[in-house]
Amino acid sequence: MELDLSRTSSLVWGLAPEIVLCLTALFVLLRGAGRRSGQAGDPALGRGSSAGWFALAGILVAAVANGWLYGVRPVGDGGAFVVDGLRLSANWILLAAAAGAVLLSFGYNYRNRLQVGEFHGLLLLATVGMMLMVAASDLMMLFLGLEVMSISVYAMAALDRRSRESAEAGIKYFLLGAFSTGFLLFGMALVYGATGSVELAAIADSVTSGTARGGFLTPGVLLVAVGFCFKVAVVPFHMWTPDVYEGSPAPVTAWMATAVKAATFLAFLRVFLVAFGSSPEAVELWRGVFWWLAAITMVAANVMALAQQNVKRMLAYSSIAHAGYLLVALVAGNEEGAAGLLFYLFVYAAMNLGAFAVVICVARQSEERLDVDDYCGLGRARPALATLLTVFLLSLAGFPGTGGFMAKMFVLQGAATAGLWSLVVVFLLTTAISYWYYLRVAWKMWMNSGREGAHDGVITPMPMRMALGACAAVVLVAGIFSGGLLEMAESGVRTLVSGFGQVGP
Repeated sequence: MELDLSRTSSLVWGLAPEIVLCLTALFVLLRGAGRRSGQAGDPALGRGSSAGWFALAGILVAAVANGWLYGVRPVGDGGAFVVDGLRLSANWILLAAAAGAVLLSFGYNYRNRLQVGEFHGLLLLATVGMMLMVAASDLMMLFLGLEVMSISVYAMAALDRRSRESAEAGIKYFLLGAFSTGFLLFGMALVYGATGSVELAAIADSVTSGTARGGFLTPGVLLVAVGFCFKVAVVPFHMWTPDVYEGSPAPVTAWMATAVKAATFLAFLRVFLVAFGSSPEAVELWRGVFWWLAAITMVAANVMALAQQNVKRMLAYSSIAHAGYLLVALVAGNEEGAAGLLFYLFVYAAMNLGAFAVVICVARQSEERLDVDDYCGLGRARPALATLLTVFLLSLAGFPGTGGFMAKMFVLQGAATAGLWSLVVVFLLTTAISYWYYLRVAWKMWMNSGREGAHDGVITPMPMRMALGACAAVVLVAGIFSGGLLEMAESGVRTLVSGFGQVGP
């Protein structure tokens, strides 16, 4: 059989960032196979983990390859994946989140004697899965990317073998994740039975022409939605989130709350706007369900966050609440909402990674300082850390002048354009509720005095400082000069929403 060189070349170049990350992951895993955890080094400088620097180098090369794809735009392998604005823009978010997680892990891995080779190798492989999910233009490629991501994250959640909580988090995430994957796969099978295809464009054509069998299509769409809702932690499919976030190693939690959520939401967006958004009838099938899920998620998550004393659990419920805000953009289904979702995810990754970075510093070894009261007096003992955490908390709350405020404004603009005024009201009221639990931590830091010497053991390694500085810069620049980032988001989603069914509010 003659080899089609042009097609092979297109496949290789179209997946260049993913291939770079795969090769880097294999190198890091093989290099760390013969090394023991807890090697000698200087935790203040981030030494003792050269695997982390190799991982960062691979991420940088993958970023260069992603930038190169803007000029090449190769054709995908028979429709299995695409190279479009959404994929390229999403890759920046995922690569930045991966780099941030690596920087957060240096001192943490050293202090807790984690297996650095496995940590960085699994993180890179999970990032590959995320990028394949966002690039997928058929359901099988989506499922492949989802499984590569999920299996890696299950292992990372249980990576701290000395911690009972970490093992419990890994088991819970694996069991509920496998359960949700069953829903998703069964839904995909029903969609295939209804339309005769797994390609998103072909599914859209079948739905638009009316040839899809409704007896299979309706339950298929709903089961696919349930699978996605589990992955993004939408109420009532959020049960795993607080326990898994609390028990996982803090850098893994930070990365799960940002990269996993970003990749799943963007795949969610592509599937439902492309495959199930081409006709008003199909849109009405899922739009009302998502409206109620968004409203319930925003209310329930913010109310439950008010009662949390553990900072990681508070941020877990915060993550669930933000899933509700992002779901509003999906319900809107227009260019403003989709661009707002992409902008929101970029800013959310920065402010969440920054908040978890400070949590890692304050918690110290073995994460023994995670209560809100442990932050009393941090403003006097470590004013720089307290200032950065205040910025991140204000951005998560949506205060003016921060990237979080602009992100919420863009999502609200999309909802208002779609006429979702009741959902806008719920969005605003629940955002006001969130001020209490975000500002409570800031109040403890600046207005309450802690025990003498309570924060003497706080260490901020050099890589951690790099991550904190980059996250703060993104949050502040996005809050003041948001035009450039918004233009990139709009160009990324423009083709995605061009065929969306025009339905009334």
